[in-house]
Amino acid sequence: MEREKIRALLDLIRFGRPVGTYLVLFPTLSSLFLAGNGRPPLMLIAIFSLGSFIMRSAGCAINDFADREIDGRVERTKGRPLASGSLTVKEALYTFILLFTVAFILALRLNRLAFYLCFAGLFLATSYPFMKRFIQIPQAFMVIAFGWGAIIAWAAVRDRVDMPAVLIFLATALWATGYDTIYALQDMADDRQIGVRSSAIFFGKHAVTVVSSLYAGTMALLLLLGVISELGALYYTSLAAIAAIFVYQVMSVNASPDRETVFRAFKSNVRIGAILLAGIVFDFILKG
Repeated sequence: MEREKIRALLDLIRFGRPVGTYLVLFPTLSSLFLAGNGRPPLMLIAIFSLGSFIMRSAGCAINDFADREIDGRVERTKGRPLASGSLTVKEALYTFILLFTVAFILALRLNRLAFYLCFAGLFLATSYPFMKRFIQIPQAFMVIAFGWGAIIAWAAVRDRVDMPAVLIFLATALWATGYDTIYALQDMADDRQIGVRSSAIFFGKHAVTVVSSLYAGTMALLLLLGVISELGALYYTSLAAIAAIFVYQVMSVNASPDRETVFRAFKSNVRIGAILLAGIVFDFILKG
């Protein structure tokens, strides 16, 4: 019984499905390494790496709490712990409180500006799951939470927020709106039936076109980031690779919008985040 409960708790925080953690982590570390000129303090790397996992896990716990009545009516989510009954509401809330507490302790290790910015991030991460009941494009709220780590990371290094951090934040916001729209395509039929809002439903038949525009905007912001930050050839090479993956996503989803293809395209965003971070890090290494 204890083993089953542990398995359910790990499922609640998506421990075995780290895609979401990576999508929060890579933009955050990109900002951290850029702010630190390629050599940020190891303590900050550890704090933001663990913090990305903790906040994504807390977000999943509160998301399942918010959607506990909905998940059982959606094919993809009906096996989640609260929907299936393998965890109680109280157990999920205790898990969220524990994770929130750990995040708060980590935030105490940051400077004052970064610490205060963490509160905005905590609010965004925990309130997003409820937004799908009130706004037409709830992803527009979520993407702020996904990009906010870039702002906090920059502030943690430089004790201020400069334009490169804002550009990473905005690029992440556009990128996340795009990939989460792709992700939402999986549940369009179920969401329509139960009245849940999503960007995929809002954009309808124009969803893939909108995603293309969002990705184009992401590329423009990342190019501007390179110019402002005086990054070199390795960074721009990484952008070329990112652009190729964006094209792959759009073409594959447009050609075959079945659930398996859509999810495969969504997961490829992890490679995009890794390539962006690598482009920044290796560019600084090359410069010596």
